[in-house]
Amino acid sequence: MEKHWDIVVIGAGPGGYVAAVRGAQLGKRVLLVEKSKVGGVCMNWGCIPTKYLLQQTREFRQIKTNKNLMGSFENITLDWQKVQDEKEKIVERLVKGIEFILSKNKIEIVKGTASVSSEKRIKIQIENREEVIEAEKIILAAGSRPAFLSFLKPDGEFVLTSRNALELKEIPKKLLVVGAGAIGLEMGLIFLRIGCEVEVVEIMPQVLPGIDRDIALRIERSLKSLGMKINTRMCIKNSLIKNQTIRISGTNLKTEQAFEFEADRLLLAAGRRPNSEEFIRDLPSLSSDKNGYIQVNEKLETSVSGIYAIGDLIGGKLLAHKASHEGIAAAENAAGRDQRIDYHALPFAVFIEPEFASVGMNKTEAKERQIEFKTGPFLCRPTVEH
Repeated sequence: MEKHWDIVVIGAGPGGYVAAVRGAQLGKRVLLVEKSKVGGVCMNWGCIPTKYLLQQTREFRQIKTNKNLMGSFENITLDWQKVQDEKEKIVERLVKGIEFILSKNKIEIVKGTASVSSEKRIKIQIENREEVIEAEKIILAAGSRPAFLSFLKPDGEFVLTSRNALELKEIPKKLLVVGAGAIGLEMGLIFLRIGCEVEVVEIMPQVLPGIDRDIALRIERSLKSLGMKINTRMCIKNSLIKNQTIRISGTNLKTEQAFEFEADRLLLAAGRRPNSEEFIRDLPSLSSDKNGYIQVNEKLETSVSGIYAIGDLIGGKLLAHKASHEGIAAAENAAGRDQRIDYHALPFAVFIEPEFASVGMNKTEAKERQIEFKTGPFLCRPTVEH
């Protein structure tokens, strides 16, 4: 491996690999470092596999609930193992496609763990050896990981991350979902459609915190009509694994009454944390906020000259397409151009029932900025399965 590069990108997720390609298109010699799999969480254990399982379970439920079909459908089941196998094939094919694009653009990929010891110096741990290289510019794109509570940590068996849930070999009878954000609701819907009892616990007053409350209430009613149990304003204080079940308890913030829920498995979907600790530790001059998100200026450059950060590392809405757009801008700025990003028209979607999408500010954000607005609701009767 060569010792000097124009741009080194750390992390090959939807932000990192796009940044690498854009840098190469601008004539720069680019090295891409990834400690796990090209495509990152989104491609391997997030957006792509989740959407495939949502599509498969939706079709299964539609057949089971279609009253216009003839014959008996009571014994129809979904071959979960085959679904899992097909999911892996799709992910593998897409990852190979990304690797082909990287190769075509003459981007070298190194599988290892990178740490930044100065504004131009990078150490890469590759199996049992360490490589030291230099770069004119560095783009940090190391992504994020699931957050957890001090008394409720993933163990891969009873307390699951979304990645664990996507790889389950058997469907649990009951699944508790902690967190009613996009990940929690999408994953909960997958298992609900195939016969699992799903109960969601959320500390905020509504599902999908941050969206307009009236829309959130409609979504909540729709999901409940499908059989999903949803509990908001629930503050979890304790957990216990006993007799092959997971139990959580706490206080209802609205009624101040105690609650207790029990299930075979628990999915922890209570947000994500940036993978920034090592960068902050090795570069004390790298500014970050109290939650560990790396601070950048309007050009996505950090407090250390020549080092840029994108995607989940810098916070905001943790979306793959946002990271990709930032990757392009960071690569162009690293190549000497002058790019800024306008986040006012950032699209956001959740693939539930009904599917939800938004772009731009919502009513709450407009009010906070003292912007006058008008709403134009259009009421319709969505098809809801019973």
